[in-house]
Amino acid sequence: MSSSSTIGDILNTVRQYSVYVNYLAIIGGIFGHILNLLVFTQLKRFRNNRYALYIIIESIIALIFLFISTTNVLLRIAYGYDLSDSNLSWCRMRFIFYQGLSLILFFTICCAACDQFCSTSYHFSIRHLCTLKLVHYLMSISSCLWFIHSFVFSLFLNIQPLFGCIIANPILTTYSTYFFYPFLYGPVQIAVAFLFSLLAFRNVRRIIRRQIPIIRRRLDQQMTAMILTRVLFFIILSLPYTIYRIYSINNPPPKSNQLQYTIGLFLQTNLNYLFSLNYQVCCIHCLISIK
Repeated sequence: MSSSSTIGDILNTVRQYSVYVNYLAIIGGIFGHILNLLVFTQLKRFRNNRYALYIIIESIIALIFLFISTTNVLLRIAYGYDLSDSNLSWCRMRFIFYQGLSLILFFTICCAACDQFCSTSYHFSIRHLCTLKLVHYLMSISSCLWFIHSFVFSLFLNIQPLFGCIIANPILTTYSTYFFYPFLYGPVQIAVAFLFSLLAFRNVRRIIRRQIPIIRRRLDQQMTAMILTRVLFFIILSLPYTIYRIYSINNPPPKSNQLQYTIGLFLQTNLNYLFSLNYQVCCIHCLISIK
């Protein structure tokens, strides 16, 4: 058997593996987020709680993301290949939804960590800095901005025979490498979320000394445990994907080199699945909340 046919067989195996991995992510994510919505909209203790609102927003965003992922998997099965590599309209539309929803998810996690820090602060002025009304305004405005950004970004996508659906504009490649992925999509947002979740955890450890009702104290501890756990998953699942995206934008694997393309596709499939677990770890909220 020639080496080219062996590589072709491996490539087909990787594509099939990608489909099964997507199915697993979709099923687990849908179940977890429906459970989240039931818990955080029905339990009385979470009503008018800002962090519960962030969880509800995250679950809705994730369900939309999983619906788009399901559509993409079904189209791949129907056509036998990734439609975004040949259809520019689908390439751009999928990109708008994927990037826009991911940016909203990242921003929601950061806001939730900052909000929890404020709500557990010693200082009265900081504790009342965030309100439910502010959360509604902040999430509505930011969601519109993220989708506008993704739409403008998508206009610079093109399909190239050797590489598929990629960013072809050198200025946008530089912007993605040095600003978008480091600041909006990766390390900086991760660092902000991690810092404020640690500060919230420190505040909660000091809550014992404050004269507040025991029910409120336990709820603050529970919410802080949720956000700290969520941020830790956020770091583990998002950072490798962001690093890979920065590399792949500048060094896309050419389809003409089957071995290099197969290795790149296999790596991308695994990192995409790791990143998609961000839409499944939602179950941790329910597990912590029912303790």
